[in-house]
Amino acid sequence: MEEAAPSRIRTLDLIRGVAVLGILAVNVASFAAPTSATYSPNLPSPGSAADNWAYAFTLLFFEGKMRALFSMLFGASLLLYIDRKEAAGGDGAGMQLRRLVWLALFGLLHFALFWDGDILFMYACVGLGSLALYRAPPAAMVVLALGTFTLWQAWGAASWATSAEREARVMAGTASPKERWDHAMVVAENRREDDADRKATLSSYTTEIETRLRKHPDYPLAMLAHNWGETLSYVLIGMALLKSGFFAGGWSRRRLRLLAFGALPLGLALTAMFTAYVHARGYPELMMHLALRSILGFPHLLMALGYAACLVLLASRLQLSAFGQRCEAAGRMAFSNYIGSTVVMCALFYGWGLGLFGQYGAAGQWQFVLLGWALMLGWSKPWLARFRQGPLEWLWRSLTEWRRARFIR
Repeated sequence: MEEAAPSRIRTLDLIRGVAVLGILAVNVASFAAPTSATYSPNLPSPGSAADNWAYAFTLLFFEGKMRALFSMLFGASLLLYIDRKEAAGGDGAGMQLRRLVWLALFGLLHFALFWDGDILFMYACVGLGSLALYRAPPAAMVVLALGTFTLWQAWGAASWATSAEREARVMAGTASPKERWDHAMVVAENRREDDADRKATLSSYTTEIETRLRKHPDYPLAMLAHNWGETLSYVLIGMALLKSGFFAGGWSRRRLRLLAFGALPLGLALTAMFTAYVHARGYPELMMHLALRSILGFPHLLMALGYAACLVLLASRLQLSAFGQRCEAAGRMAFSNYIGSTVVMCALFYGWGLGLFGQYGAAGQWQFVLLGWALMLGWSKPWLARFRQGPLEWLWRSLTEWRRARFIR
């Protein structure tokens, strides 16, 4: 396994680079506007036709798919780290345990100091749980992942179906007076949260932190509780793909093409049908909660697998291109780029920065996505020409190994 590590790492880094770029396309709404804007381009106020089409584009190609892809790569990298440490005669699982504990701390600091959308704490906790399963055969991992994923999506659908159905009746004018009242109360509470979010975000740095920690101190645990089943499923699939040789030439090109041209079009078709349905209705708020938390889960997974297969098929060509090399470098520094994009976006939109929060709809937000992509692609390759790792990757490794890792080339 160690002999194949270099090619596998390059492929993983390339795909991870695409994923970390794609994640910004989704996360930008959380930086630029109240949380409700992530569910609809018409919240907290009506958007333009351009906003609705921009949101549709993101929903079709990025939303959910990048999170799934990034989570699968996290699982693959988690297992790869263990394999490499064990191949060198070390305690791979033990080192990975320490590594995940530090990742959890990074995640908590990310949440406390900058943004309540952090996923690192959740990854660390799910990663700790997956350590009990890392020796399982790939088939067992896939069965467990798909079983967990199915149950998780069913639970999410059951949790939101009643609210979404009531919302549909209210929009159709067939709801009872009680249903209209109940729906109005939910909407009013959501708008109050939007107003509180706007006020806190546009306040000073210390006030924004104090408000977040006072009102939502348990947010990292809440995110874990709401997402661990889905994330664990993705992590296990990523581990199974690594074990099966997916990233290291272990799959034939015919098999990769079957996955790419089977899963990707199917997932895209299902997503497109749903997108057309909600686009025509102005992206109803609670229907979008239902979709993004459950019913689009399998289309997201299919498209993420299709994206991964396409990138594996194209890896050898992309790695020879300037763009591919910059994506690969961005993937090698995904941790630094993920945190760095938070800092840049907060500096643009929050009150302690330029204060642009709430001023751009879904269409206007894309200029900031392109800026973030340019920064990630622009600095990663030159940095790695001089340094062995990204700055946060180096710090994480040094803390894990409890020694100062080599940094300058």
